[in-house]
Amino acid sequence: MEISLKGKTAVVTGATGQLGRVMARTLASCGADVAAHYFKNKDMAERLAQEITQDYGVKSIAVQADITDENSVNAMRDKINADLCSPDIVVNNAVIQYKWVSVLEQDLKDFQSQFDSCVMHSVLMAKAFIPAMKSKEKNGGRFIGINTECSYLCNANSAAYASAKRGMDGLYRTLAKEVGKYNITVNQVAPGWTISDNDRQNHSEIAPEYSVNVPLARRGTDQEIANSVLFLASDLASFVTGVCIPVCGGTVMV
Repeated sequence: MEISLKGKTAVVTGATGQLGRVMARTLASCGADVAAHYFKNKDMAERLAQEITQDYGVKSIAVQADITDENSVNAMRDKINADLCSPDIVVNNAVIQYKWVSVLEQDLKDFQSQFDSCVMHSVLMAKAFIPAMKSKEKNGGRFIGINTECSYLCNANSAAYASAKRGMDGLYRTLAKEVGKYNITVNQVAPGWTISDNDRQNHSEIAPEYSVNVPLARRGTDQEIANSVLFLASDLASFVTGVCIPVCGGTVMV
């Protein structure tokens, strides 16, 4: 069985990040044209788009946006529509990074930034891209968010992140019920602590203190996360909506 996304267009937010770039490459490897979103890392995004075009023979562009600003997201949408076409697949991966401390010590701005980059990011992307999915002749589309095992574990010092991702979960499940009649699926992938290029470069792939609590006794890889995104983006998941799939080796079971 072969997964084909030929004729599809995907946009991946945070495509220059450790997980985002693998998601973008994986979707392209199955034939999708890809809009690689970035906020500040223009050089990385342009290199990624060029690499995708050269390696997979599909169209790819780098697109800039502040995913917490409505006008910026809408401008990105207009550029994608003009240079590629209206996306069939939206992958919301971008998130603002911050320092984790206890609830009592966490700056209120961090709670707001996490809400903006998890919940409002997804709201703005939905408003920007789902109307075109609804207007397609046979309707249809894939709206995918990257959640986290942290939203289930709720470990100490993760409150801003975990609470925002829990809010995101509620949004996606509600949206799935609202747009299902248009053959649009809305799903999430919740990675565990994932091995990425940074780990490979720093030789930090092995983390016994983490893996001891993972039923599969290891950390997952960026490619395994991307594979789950690919599944949800494909026709194999045509009857899957409103779910959040933990991809964390069993640390979280739902």
